[in-house]
Amino acid sequence: MEKNFFAIDLGATSGRTILGALTPEGLTIREINRFPNYLIPINGHFYWDIYELYRNILEGLRAVAREGNRIASIGIDTWGVDFVCVGDDGEFLRQPYAYRDSQTEGAPARYFERVSRSRTYELTGIQVMDFNTLFQLDTLRRREDSAFGAARKFLFIPDALSYLLTGQMVCEYTIASTSQLLNAHARQLEPELLAQLDLSPEYFGRFVYPGEKMGVLTEEIRRLTGLGPVPVVAVAEHDTASAVAAVPAEDKNFAYLSSGTWSLMGIEIAEPIITSETEALNFTNEGGVGHTIRLLKNICGMWLLERCRVNWPGVSYEELIAEANQCEPFRHFIAPDDPVFAHPEDMEKAIRGYVAERGQSPIETRGELVRCILESLAMRYAEVFASLRKLSPHPIEVLHIIGGGSRNELLNQWTANAIGIPVVAGPAEATAIGNLFVQILADRGETDFGEMRRLIRKSIPLKTYAPQHTEVWKAAYQKYLKMIQ
Repeated sequence: MEKNFFAIDLGATSGRTILGALTPEGLTIREINRFPNYLIPINGHFYWDIYELYRNILEGLRAVAREGNRIASIGIDTWGVDFVCVGDDGEFLRQPYAYRDSQTEGAPARYFERVSRSRTYELTGIQVMDFNTLFQLDTLRRREDSAFGAARKFLFIPDALSYLLTGQMVCEYTIASTSQLLNAHARQLEPELLAQLDLSPEYFGRFVYPGEKMGVLTEEIRRLTGLGPVPVVAVAEHDTASAVAAVPAEDKNFAYLSSGTWSLMGIEIAEPIITSETEALNFTNEGGVGHTIRLLKNICGMWLLERCRVNWPGVSYEELIAEANQCEPFRHFIAPDDPVFAHPEDMEKAIRGYVAERGQSPIETRGELVRCILESLAMRYAEVFASLRKLSPHPIEVLHIIGGGSRNELLNQWTANAIGIPVVAGPAEATAIGNLFVQILADRGETDFGEMRRLIRKSIPLKTYAPQHTEVWKAAYQKYLKMIQ
């Protein structure tokens, strides 16, 4: 009988549940339900509605049960850093704060008064961002937050949801690695950092790695859904870790670009690279499948275009790409990661203002604006790729673009042109596929992630982009570096 696996894939704006099965023809996936994930503003703070996410997960499980499908296991992946406070009685103490909440602005500097920035990076290898779990917890401690004071456990978002399904409290490796609480070499929570928060590793759940069974559905969940004692498996619970698990690489000589609202470019390595150079470049060492490390850099991705589209209702991506392709190349450039583009009220206005301030010619059409965004992203990818090439212990011969952005054929080609090596696009559904394949391997009792990638290459259509006009793009890259100064 065909085995089905249930993936719960939650992003910062929407979530979905997916049913997958491995057949002789390859992996089949089918979306069961999709739902929004709203930020809830209350009293000047932003929260996630953990119970609404749970309700929608139950709806997906009920739908599968009604169809008569048997599920071999369930796995959950989400965004990183955020967590739920759990009290002595096992109840959630309140809805979790969202990483976009402003309370952590300037929080790293306050923490570094007690533990230096360099020491924190030396232990964790994680890039400093205001919203890292370390700084969220320190902010709650300083504010004498009531939920923090009463908490006996802190569960990352996917672990909190698995707790609601199984009653078991765990702390999964890849999601914990986003927190800046994890020792990158030991692959365990770091007591030295936690001590500054008046915490210890015991305040988190049982530590687990991708492929480990966390528990089975509780009797209550079985009654509510009509399912049996289905195992819940620890997948790579950080969504980017799941996506990277699905990179259809043939060997280790690759880099990846997880392309979506954020772009994350990196390499997969056996041990963390934590040096003064990686600290200065603000590279991060996060956990991956098979105890690997994902050395990567966060880059502002399609967020730039998505925010501009707010001003262009009803205009499709296809129309915008066509308009951009008709415009003069290399006329305007922005630095995609400039703080001015983090949360502007009007992204289009912010881009036009950035260009004007640097003496570039005015952006006259929508197509020019879109071309500016896409060419600037390609150049930023080239910039980060150059650093990765220097840091990598092995050669990089191909870039794999995964995630929704892998469907953007124009940007894929421009990225290949800018970095000068082939780009392989796909799978677009990398996060869900990585989630499902970890479950499949766990069900088989296997840990060969190379075999998983071979099956993905067999199952998923991929497209390769060879570099074109590389000398022209090299000259344009130098122009980009000058124009963003």
